[in-house]
Amino acid sequence: MITDKKIAVIIPAYNEEESLPKVINDIPKFVDEIIVVNNGSTDRTVETAIKSGATVLTENEKGYGAACLKGIDYLQNRNFDVVVFLDGDYSDHPEEMNLVVDPILNDDNDFVIGSRMMGKREKGALLPQAMFGNWLASLLIKLFWGYSFTDLGPFRAIKYSSLLQLKMSDRNFGWTVEMQIKAAKLKFKTNEVPVRYRKRIGQSKVTGTIKGTVKASVKILYLIFSSLFRD
Repeated sequence: MITDKKIAVIIPAYNEEESLPKVINDIPKFVDEIIVVNNGSTDRTVETAIKSGATVLTENEKGYGAACLKGIDYLQNRNFDVVVFLDGDYSDHPEEMNLVVDPILNDDNDFVIGSRMMGKREKGALLPQAMFGNWLASLLIKLFWGYSFTDLGPFRAIKYSSLLQLKMSDRNFGWTVEMQIKAAKLKFKTNEVPVRYRKRIGQSKVTGTIKGTVKASVKILYLIFSSLFRD
């Protein structure tokens, strides 16, 4: 894909030294800058990211949202057109990035989600609690705001100008659902595309533990209902 649009990728990373070089290596060449936000890693995540050619930022506050917000702050005044968010555990297929970027470049979508529910999933890659959470959150968003999503997947692309309109604020488990709720409330032109999904390298920081699953579930439901009551 050849484009005159400037594209950045933000990868929050916590102890991803084994997977991160694979992720970065598979990112297509049309991307202008890869930004890895180190979120308190105790392994060689920083060294491997630098060696792989990424820009590395540090966010000491633990939290997926905090890391993403750090990456967004870095983009200020750097004239990017599209921002892609991608996990660092190699569960997504970075080489499929054109699937989430093309609808923005060609069809003027504001926001595109790579849906694991619509795409092919390796057996055991998406745990039952994650599938149920996706279903419930998507159902509530459709019920309350009339927007149909199938997934809260982390692999997503958004116009930089649209991202700024969202005024994102969540600093941990609610990042993805906050983005989708606000996109629905602002009547963004959104899309979902099927993407492949495989077992991650290492354990999930959220659905891989009971504590993480409970905290994420509570936060997601809180965000949905608090957004509804504010409306």
